[in-house]
Amino acid sequence: MTLTIDRVTPDSLDGFLGSVAGLFVEDAGTHDTAWDLDWPEREGRAYYTGLLGDENSLCLLASTENGPAGHLVGQVGGHRMRPGEVIATLVSMRVAEHARRAGVGSGLIAEFMKWANAKNATEAQVTAFAANAGAIDFYQRNGFAPYELTLKTRSGLGG
Repeated sequence: MTLTIDRVTPDSLDGFLGSVAGLFVEDAGTHDTAWDLDWPEREGRAYYTGLLGDENSLCLLASTENGPAGHLVGQVGGHRMRPGEVIATLVSMRVAEHARRAGVGSGLIAEFMKWANAKNATEAQVTAFAANAGAIDFYQRNGFAPYELTLKTRSGLGG
């Protein structure tokens, strides 16, 4: 398998959006029934086109001879409660099922970390659904460690 990882361009946006839509269905669709699974089709093109021109955003598309193999979206910025810190956030990432366990995910993270270093990031973060043990294990194997915990409830709420 020959892997290439490139920044998304207007010409590669369709393959990227297909991967984003796959992530919504596979991840959010499995772990959060309230998630808007139609968002990528309805609003994704405009949203991600805007990110392509944002110097503090990174959109990557991994491809093999079989076509799109995954994507990564990253952003970098400050944190108002942590002066001096520059946080690189891995916003979303997916590896297509046919390309899993072949180095695609690690390759995407390596490119993200190179970009974060070039942006003078002092820390990198990623968020995953607590029930997605595979993703959590993957991120930990790639150097991420637990930092925060978000708890939620719908109990006692009228909505």
